[in-house]
Amino acid sequence: MPPNDNRIDARDWSLLAVLSVLWGGSFFFNGAALRELPPLTLVLLRVALGSAILLPLLRMRGISFPRGIAGWKPFVAIGLLNNVISFSLIVIGQTFIPSGLASILNATTPLFTVIVMAAAGEEALQLRRVGGVALGLAGVIILRGWGVETRAGQGLGILLCLGGAFSYGFAALAARRLLKDAAPLGTAAFQLMASTVMMAIVVGAMEQPWRLPMPGATTWLAVLGLAGLSTALAYIVFFQILRRSGATNVMLVTLLIPVTAVLLGWLVLGEPIAMREIAGALVIGSALLVIDGRPVNLLRRVA
Repeated sequence: MPPNDNRIDARDWSLLAVLSVLWGGSFFFNGAALRELPPLTLVLLRVALGSAILLPLLRMRGISFPRGIAGWKPFVAIGLLNNVISFSLIVIGQTFIPSGLASILNATTPLFTVIVMAAAGEEALQLRRVGGVALGLAGVIILRGWGVETRAGQGLGILLCLGGAFSYGFAALAARRLLKDAAPLGTAAFQLMASTVMMAIVVGAMEQPWRLPMPGATTWLAVLGLAGLSTALAYIVFFQILRRSGATNVMLVTLLIPVTAVLLGWLVLGEPIAMREIAGALVIGSALLVIDGRPVNLLRRVA
């Protein structure tokens, strides 16, 4: 059951860190796969393979399929907002703008989620949370650098990625209302299955992937990473946090994604860390403490 104080415990902070790594990889995988695949076909492969990976786990856990149209309606709604619209807008946006800028725009998701949840009456619009999210977004911009390049379609790419982030906010609201007691594994699998059907119709009409040449091994590895790690596994973690800590809190992962990307580059690839990146990470860390609220309340009691 989601907590009523909008705070996150140590377990969910750890899960948020894991989720930031899993979703952070999606921008890399997208960038690699888009060299040979059109954007909507890539989204279809992502959700189709992701659902295929989760199907055996459903059987192992004894989770039954939804019954009838009424049983599938919540998963169709979540899949439409969380996958079909969001994934499509962001991936198409990445054909116009660099992955770094796309990840910055994706970090607006918590701000949109705060606004959507407050407008729907699900969570109070607390000044602390709004200020913390805005501070975190500033930290993301400092860490990554704005990185805007003058190129055709730049403005369109930015709008598409913002639209994807906005759709994530509505997806969190829908999941909060429609799937309060659903098992995270079942929710992840069923929304991906519903998304696969919807994307198959769209892709068949618009891109006709059967006419495309067979992609190379690098592209298939990127697609498998996108489907297995950044989709199937990521959504199990996502719905676990959503169920325990609430919609706004789980979307804070988009602020952590750029930080984990920098740390992974340093640890795995030996890339240097610039002072700008350290400053940005510190600002994001401060923002998360403000959003959580407990350190602020502790300082007040000490004072």
